[in-house]
Amino acid sequence: MPGPGSELIGQEEIKEVLEVLESGWLFRYGSHEDPHFKGKVGRLESELADVVGTRHALAVNSGSSALLVALLGNGIGPGDEVIVPGYTFVASMSSVAFARAVPVLAEIDETLNLDPRDVLRRITPRTKAIMAVHMLGNVAEMDELSEIAKSHGLLLVEDAAQAFGASYRGRAAGSIGDVGIYSFNFYKTITAGDGGMIVTNDEDAYRRYFALHDQGHSPLREGVEVGVRPFMGLDFRMTELTAAVLLAQLRKLQMIQMRLHEKKALFKSLINNISGVSFRTITDPEGELATFLTVFLPTERVARQIATELGTKVVADSGWHVYSNMEHLLDRRMASDRGCPFHCPSYPSEYRYSKGMLPRTDAILGRAINIGIGIVDPGIGAGFGTSISDGDDTIRAKAKKFSEVASRHLS
Repeated sequence: MPGPGSELIGQEEIKEVLEVLESGWLFRYGSHEDPHFKGKVGRLESELADVVGTRHALAVNSGSSALLVALLGNGIGPGDEVIVPGYTFVASMSSVAFARAVPVLAEIDETLNLDPRDVLRRITPRTKAIMAVHMLGNVAEMDELSEIAKSHGLLLVEDAAQAFGASYRGRAAGSIGDVGIYSFNFYKTITAGDGGMIVTNDEDAYRRYFALHDQGHSPLREGVEVGVRPFMGLDFRMTELTAAVLLAQLRKLQMIQMRLHEKKALFKSLINNISGVSFRTITDPEGELATFLTVFLPTERVARQIATELGTKVVADSGWHVYSNMEHLLDRRMASDRGCPFHCPSYPSEYRYSKGMLPRTDAILGRAINIGIGIVDPGIGAGFGTSISDGDDTIRAKAKKFSEVASRHLS
């Protein structure tokens, strides 16, 4: 089942898309004096920057592209190390590797995000950045991570792909570090099927990101800037059609947030008193996205028994979100077996990956079950739960089933 935004697609999205199709102008660039050009990408960037409170927002074609551009735009490259959590979507690691830097894995804690204490232990002279991933809509301990990054002179990247709409102590997820990214794929808060966004308050960084995403051009160019492009870039541009859908979805964000919080609060209240069941640590209960309710069981054996009976799985088995399930990462396999980061003559690295290298992460995820509130997705270990469209009766029925199954295995 897709993310909350996909269930709310309606006439608003259709209207926005029809405007683009009827104009015949699908490219992000055009003359604002031409009535046929609707400028949806630019409008999306402006409205989203206002929502999250940053000076700049740059639309790209995916969250993965956004991560890669954010790293490259800050000079991350061969010889560098970037600290990432062992529990995250694989794009957090692959973007670092495609920037030709080494992803260094760190433990999580019961927030399911980076453990700041372990981050400190992973810093070496080669460390250039920390990637704070806000997993399942819960913002990482950004005060502590910000202090670590500042005291060690490190770039702080926020991978808020799963947390668009969340906040931390009054600040939007993605707006707290040096640069933040969002994803708009099918399973995210709002969606156009795919798409991404980079946000920052740094004017110089924004100009670098723009050049990287648009073949070296300057922000909001008109035409081809022969002779003035600062460096070579690629094409990660967003189309007007994608932006049209996202504009309509963005305007539903507040309603999505409200619904998710109401549904999670109800579900949690119904299973709150089961002996042996505890809950994930939420860094900001008012600011979390509330797309998932994560429960911990006393042992992995019990967690697996309960998960199996519910038709879901423990979080440790959630595919390409757990380092130990990423066989291509464990084997350090890239498209070419030459060059940086893993076969780099100029900056040789002895860093290796293996199952069991993050014992605390393994132990936490092995006894955790994700209950979907706005997203029911077996790929993230949430094959059991409710959607944003489900009413209270459905939530009560699912909570009753969880209670019955959990109580039986915990007795």
